Amino acid sequence: MRLFLTGVGSGLGKALALEALKRGYEVYALGRRLPEELKGRVRFERCDLRAHERIPTAVERLLSGVDGLELAVLNAGVLGELKDLRETALFEMQEVFSVNLWAAKVVTDELLRVTRVETVVAVSSGAARNCNRGWGAYAMSKAALNCLMSLYAKELPGTHFVAYAPGLVLTPMLEKVLSSDAERFPSVERIRRSVKLTPEQAAELFFEALRYLKEAPSGSFVDVRELPVFEEFLRS
Repeated sequence: MRLFLTGVGSGLGKALALEALKRGYEVYALGRRLPEELKGRVRFERCDLRAHERIPTAVERLLSGVDGLELAVLNAGVLGELKDLRETALFEMQEVFSVNLWAAKVVTDELLRVTRVETVVAVSSGAARNCNRGWGAYAMSKAALNCLMSLYAKELPGTHFVAYAPGLVLTPMLEKVLSSDAERFPSVERIRRSVKLTPEQAAELFFEALRYLKEAPSGSFVDVRELPVFEEFLRS
């Protein structure tokens, strides 16, 4: 089994790579940094996904000689600052979209050009649906990412596409949210009270939920918290 993964430097991406290795996957990773725990264990190509023009060459080098992927996970993403839209400059929004949406498109296009891919999972967020105050560019970019997967599904019936919300994962990104002004941004207090997973738990849960993702119609948005496996996982 072969897994392609973006954003392995820390958090969920790193945990997904380690969990995949435990489950017998060959891992092909693309990102700015490779953690020590993964060195010598995965095939890695260094690439800053904000540099869209460099992605095709990096993907081609990484997957040279690879005859098909069972799974590609587009995990890389950035949050941006939690603040109101009227205070957010367009260039700030463009930086978020650059990674969360446009890099995902360029990576997907290049993957499908150089090899066969059975399933593409784009890591999305409940923010794409909730549109809570302060989440501006992040929520908009993830909503657009959901749309991207839906559009690809209609164009490319030979590959299964899913946008996946992994729930609340205790990454540096979420820690940044938790330190924000809860009075101004009410979703912060709700997140503080909600169930949160470690990256390792979220990675394990992802692979447990994978069969549900493959059963969902291609182009779907799936929130793991709405799957039976989520409650089962919390009870175990």
